[in-house]
Amino acid sequence: MLRKSGKKSLERVVSFDTSVKLKDTKKIEELAGKLKNQAEEEKLMHSVLENDKKAIKDGKIIMEAINQGLNSFTPDLMFQQLVKNYSVARQIYGHSLMKLISGYNPDYIKKNINIPEFQKELKEKIEKNADELKEKKLITNENTISEKGIELASLVMYFEELDNITPKGLFGERIHKKAFIYGDKDDFRNFKSGDRYRDIAIKKSAKLAIRRGHKNLGEKDLKVFERQAKGQSYIIYSLDASGSMKGAKIDACKRAGIALAYKAINEKDKVGLIVFGSEIKEAVEPTRDFKLLLMEIAKIRASRQTDIVATLKKAIELFPNQDITKHLILITDALPTIGEEPENETLKEASIARNNGITISLIGINLNEKGRKLAEKIVEIGRGRLYVVRDTEKIDKIVLEDYYSLD
Repeated sequence: MLRKSGKKSLERVVSFDTSVKLKDTKKIEELAGKLKNQAEEEKLMHSVLENDKKAIKDGKIIMEAINQGLNSFTPDLMFQQLVKNYSVARQIYGHSLMKLISGYNPDYIKKNINIPEFQKELKEKIEKNADELKEKKLITNENTISEKGIELASLVMYFEELDNITPKGLFGERIHKKAFIYGDKDDFRNFKSGDRYRDIAIKKSAKLAIRRGHKNLGEKDLKVFERQAKGQSYIIYSLDASGSMKGAKIDACKRAGIALAYKAINEKDKVGLIVFGSEIKEAVEPTRDFKLLLMEIAKIRASRQTDIVATLKKAIELFPNQDITKHLILITDALPTIGEEPENETLKEASIARNNGITISLIGINLNEKGRKLAEKIVEIGRGRLYVVRDTEKIDKIVLEDYYSLD
C-alpha cells in the first residue's frame, strides 16, 4: 500500500505474501516514451557487459592492431610476413596480436612455421578470424579498421581498466582545502547565523545536547556539516605517440588516460587530450564528454619523432583564459628531437605556459640521464611533479596520484 507522508512525498511500504499467485497481467503504460536498444554503441556495450567472450576477443584484436600502429589488417600479408621472416613479423605485429589472431603462442609459431601442414592451418585460422571481423563490420572490405571496430576496442579497454583499478582502490577523491556551501559533507563545526538548516547535523547535535544534560536542543548545541569545495579543474592529458611508444607502452598510457577521464569527469572537472609525435596528431579541448575522449584515446597510434614544443603551444591554446586550475600532464619516453635547439625551445615554451597559469607534470618512461635532467627543469618551471617510471603497468596509478594532488 501507499501511505501519504507530507505534502509532496510518498512513502512506499512493501510486503510480500508467498501464498499469492499471479493470475492476470496488464500491459504497463510507459510515461516517458519507449526505451530502445537499437543504437550500435548500445549493442556493443551490451555484448561486452554480458561477458561475450568473442566480442571481447574481437575488441582486443582491434585494440592491439591500433597499438602496434597498424591502419589496416590484411591476413594474407600477415601470413606471408610470418613465413618469410618471423622476427620482422613479430616486430610489426607484436606478441599479443599474433596470439589473438592465430590462436597460437608466438613461440609455438616460431618453432613450427616451416612445416607445410602447420602453415596451412595457420593461414586458415588467420583468414577465418579476419573474415569474422569483416562480417561484424569491425574491419572494412578494404581491411581498414572501421569506426565500429574502434568503438568496440575502446569499450573493451574501458571495462578492463575499470576492472584493473577499482579493486585496488585507486579511485580516491580530490578535494580543495577551503570550505564551500555546495560541496560534500566532510567535518562538523558550530552553527552560526546564516547557515542553512538543511546542513544541521541532527544526530551530532542531539548527542551533544544529551551529553550536556539539556532537555531541549538549543542553538548552542547545534552542529553543522562543514562542506569542502572540489573546485573545478581543467586537465589536459598529453601523450607521446612517437614510434618508440608502440605496443605495451602506448597501451598502458591509453588506459591511464581513460582512468583519468573517468575519474575527473565524475568529479565535475574537464579533461582535454593532446596526442603528439613529430606534430600534433589530435587535440581535444577540455570537456566532460567521456565518450568522445574514450574514442579519441582508443584511436591513438604510435609513429615518428617527439615534438614537445608544439604540445606546450597547443596546450596554451586549448586551455580557457579563466582563473581556474589548469594542469598539463605530459607522458613521454624521450625528450624533444624536433627543432634547431629543441631543449632551449622546450624550456622557453614551458615558461610561457606557466605565465599563462598552467602547471606541468611529466611522466618519463625509461628516460636517459640527459632526458631526466631536462624533465626536472620542465617541472621546476611548470611547478608540477616529475615521475620517472620503468614499469608501465603502474602509469594509471601515477596519473591518478598526480590528479589527486591538484589544489
